[in-house]
Amino acid sequence: MHLTADTTVLITGAAGQLAGACTERLAATCRVEALDRRALDITSPAAVQRVVRALRPGLILNCAAYNDVDGAESHAEAALAANGLAVGALAAAARDHDALLVHYSTDFVFDPPADHGLLAETDPVRPRGVYAQSKLLGELYAREAPRHYVLRVASLFGASNGRSSVDKLALAIRRGDRVRAFADRTVTPSYVYDVAEATIALVTGDGPFGLYHCVNSGATTWVTIARTLADLLGKDADRAVEGVPFASLVAPAPRPQFPALSNARLAAAGVTMPPWTDALARAVARMPPA
Repeated sequence: MHLTADTTVLITGAAGQLAGACTERLAATCRVEALDRRALDITSPAAVQRVVRALRPGLILNCAAYNDVDGAESHAEAALAANGLAVGALAAAARDHDALLVHYSTDFVFDPPADHGLLAETDPVRPRGVYAQSKLLGELYAREAPRHYVLRVASLFGASNGRSSVDKLALAIRRGDRVRAFADRTVTPSYVYDVAEATIALVTGDGPFGLYHCVNSGATTWVTIARTLADLLGKDADRAVEGVPFASLVAPAPRPQFPALSNARLAAAGVTMPPWTDALARAVARMPPA
């Protein structure tokens, strides 16, 4: 699709880091309507239909989500409503008003039994825990929109509010704290601004609709991320970072240990994601002075 000054883009979950990056990137090109939960509760099908009917967006970016992984275990109804059923309402509205829907999912839909390399979109899913199951349900509902992209992201980072795991690590290292990070959990993190750029490139290109992994290139471990952050921040990585085993995690919700994603299908569609090391350096460069 062509994005012009006449194109209305509806972005849900405006208070989140990904919505902020997408809004920042699109604001100079399109008419952006970024709505938080108070302006649009996506769990209300009537509200979704009313807003989409009024705005007539050509593009809907669903950045809204229930992201409390542990909280979802005790609030399953809320997680399933926001991450699953609400996507069905957005897909129905996109279908009814001929909009393109982009929905963001997660690497948590996987939980391979061993570190067997990067996971493709065709690899079998194994969502453990309510959060992961609710996100997979959202993927299924997103398919009901005739024109849709589902982008799986992982360990999003880089927003100014510093709420992600990567951002929290960076803030703690800057303070001089000694941080603990998993030495044996493999991930492929996603820089929010690279995800925003990839989203725009995909919707304006000719890649087929469907499911894509939208992560920065290259797999790594959390301890390597933390040590790289320490180096970028001018800190002694040996003093700043302590590696711990993934088995030491005690939390209400299970988490996958090896959910590293391949972005090869996205690259085949003409959208190349920079290496995670490059993304991390750019994120650190954007941080305000200490």
